[in-house]
Amino acid sequence: MTASRDDLLEIARSAVQRGAELLRTADRGAVDAKGDRDYVTGLDHRIQDDIRRYLADATPECGFLGEEFDDGPRDHHARDMWVLDPIDGTSNFIHGLPLCAVSLALVHDGEPVIGVVGAPFLDLEYYAAAGWGAWSNGKPIRVSNTETLEQAIVSIGDYAVGPEAESKNRRRFALTAALAATIERVRMFGSAALDLVWVAEGRTDACVMLSNKPWDTAAGVLIAREAGAVVLDSASRRHSLDSPDTIAASPALADRLMRLVDESIR
Repeated sequence: MTASRDDLLEIARSAVQRGAELLRTADRGAVDAKGDRDYVTGLDHRIQDDIRRYLADATPECGFLGEEFDDGPRDHHARDMWVLDPIDGTSNFIHGLPLCAVSLALVHDGEPVIGVVGAPFLDLEYYAAAGWGAWSNGKPIRVSNTETLEQAIVSIGDYAVGPEAESKNRRRFALTAALAATIERVRMFGSAALDLVWVAEGRTDACVMLSNKPWDTAAGVLIAREAGAVVLDSASRRHSLDSPDTIAASPALADRLMRLVDESIR
């Protein structure tokens, strides 16, 4: 790759700002079903089109993987690839809830090295580059210093819809029950990107999502790690784009949280 890490971060921030401005101001367009209770809007497609064109001009050597369509390579381990969710939290957006974001990561050799998340209805921007720390609205961020699960706020991912939802949700219900019996509060925000960046910023103490789509998680995982979070899968392995699920926590909580997750879903 010819561009510097600093240049790539600025390109990513500019791309997300473009998408965030469209998300904030443009008409949502038609709402279509992608599957059982899973929807996409015309604006999802418009934002993805705009950002993909911008990135193709700025970094023609990089591949592209977007949630809503992709006529390029889908190899998660391509050497350099932009990974985009044009609207993370589409259901929230459709219903007028402000918990939605544009999420963009640059993945190099299977690892996110640049991550940007923009939440325009909350006036929030999060970004990180590998080894450079994590930032929100121009200020460095760190995970919380909460030391016990009993004092922790933990967000969880959405319950499953579509094929095999019943069996998938048995694990999610068990996890929810175990958390509710132990921690201070359980939260469900409906946006994986916000789940992860709010762990990074210390607004929450951990998040547990029993799923992992690269466009949902790649940017947030990097931001969380750069802010000091431990990011694993449910088997306590280091999280990757191929992990089955996504768990991020402040270091003081990680071991006990992982035991609770393992005991509740195995």
